[in-house]
Amino acid sequence: MDWMLLPFRRYFDFSGRSRRKEFWMFALLNVIVYAVLMVLMFGLGSGTEAMLAADPDDPFAIYGAMFGGLGILILIWGLIVLIPSVAVSVRRLHDRDLSGWWYLAVIIGSLIPIVGFLVSIGFLVLMALPGTEGANRFGPDPKGGADPSVFE
Repeated sequence: MDWMLLPFRRYFDFSGRSRRKEFWMFALLNVIVYAVLMVLMFGLGSGTEAMLAADPDDPFAIYGAMFGGLGILILIWGLIVLIPSVAVSVRRLHDRDLSGWWYLAVIIGSLIPIVGFLVSIGFLVLMALPGTEGANRFGPDPKGGADPSVFE
């Protein structure tokens, strides 16, 4: 549980390095929260009824139906985790000895049809690869053991 909440403690920290465990546990936390919110929204019927009652000629009516009631909690959670998600992704790229600007390239690349799917898969694979061993230009190895500079 501690690893899931670590990105919230380092909310605006874009420097340094993050382990795979920190990145993937934070991703797991997001999946769990979104799943619970979606089950609550559609399980209680509020989301389904609102979407069925929405005007089909108005393209924004469906969004109003989804983000009314419990759906607003999904939007709020998304805003809460936006900065920590970017920060932990940048730190994870730093662990691979890559600049955080690559994350911007991934975001832009993922907007391109068909290519975006491949870019997203490539990013997930990159996040699953182990970091560089020892210190790199972004700081000490987060798996450095007893090295006190890891926790600065």
